[in-house]
Amino acid sequence: MCESFRSHLYTQNVNTGKWKNYYISPVIESPSYLKRIQIEVPWARKQSGFTFLMDAIIITLAQSMPILKVANMLDEHDTRIWRVIIYYVKKSRAKENFSKVSKIGIDETSFKKGHKYVTIVADIEKSKVMYVCEGKDSSTLTRFNKDLINHGGKPTMIRSISCDMSPAFINGISSEFPDAKITFDKFHVMKMMNEAVDEVRKQEQSTIKELKNSKYLWLKNEGNLSEKQKERFLALKNQKLKTVRAYNVRLSLQEFWDSKNRKEATQYLKKWYFWATHSRLTPITEAANTVKKHWDGILNYFDSKITNGILEGINSIVQLQKRNARGFKNIQYFINMIYLKLGKLKFGLST
Repeated sequence: MCESFRSHLYTQNVNTGKWKNYYISPVIESPSYLKRIQIEVPWARKQSGFTFLMDAIIITLAQSMPILKVANMLDEHDTRIWRVIIYYVKKSRAKENFSKVSKIGIDETSFKKGHKYVTIVADIEKSKVMYVCEGKDSSTLTRFNKDLINHGGKPTMIRSISCDMSPAFINGISSEFPDAKITFDKFHVMKMMNEAVDEVRKQEQSTIKELKNSKYLWLKNEGNLSEKQKERFLALKNQKLKTVRAYNVRLSLQEFWDSKNRKEATQYLKKWYFWATHSRLTPITEAANTVKKHWDGILNYFDSKITNGILEGINSIVQLQKRNARGFKNIQYFINMIYLKLGKLKFGLST
């Protein structure tokens, strides 16, 4: 039985105005084998439906705008756009080499309301996302360890890790990266202190009405307040308030990060801890005890000098993209978006 060209494959190229353009290639129908065989062509991936040029345009546009906008611009369903993105992200990630990575940052970011999170691991020195996975428990570090090895990295090469004080991350790091020193991110430490100050304010405002709606006066640095805010802040600061005492403890901890070295920082933190635990302010005492529990990891900053600043920036971009996209249909789309926009992947496509 002879094989014959009885049908054709249409591969979409870049549109011309309102018109869609297609490359047409034959498909071999083989009655003897009861199958259709697509001929390989130089202008497209097998069974992709798009030319390489179209793929390149999709990836380029998707890196700078929401996927729904890309789909509307190209007059395509967003599912087809996502198929292209997922293919090239996977292909590009397969070529990633993590053999020289030694400093990483770990943070979680929300996918949607209802405690849906992904964990992001970034190469601090290259300011790029290395790995993203669903969840924020200790197993995320196990999964990252496997991915690291698959990309030529060695767990023993990871010497410094910046993260928040999450017990899940601490346990995961201890298990999977025992040679790494943890540096507890100063932004998260200060966030904890800010929450303690605000808790004192909430408790006190029931009797001091002037404290109502003053939350951000105590969380911002004085130099960042507007003139109107500064006037109100100074009027409150000159009163003998528990909130003022809490604010001063928080301000002192902020100055701790300016210490010249670990020895100086250790002496400073000891004095700060004594002051905080004798403040007679329960939220402040509890925060100080949390600092004590994570003492070495906080002081490790003065050796490693690493923070999660890069990840905070990444997190901000991720949340902005999520808002612009008005959410994502599923978590895999969300993960692939993070890789696409923040993974610094080399796609090898030209327009």
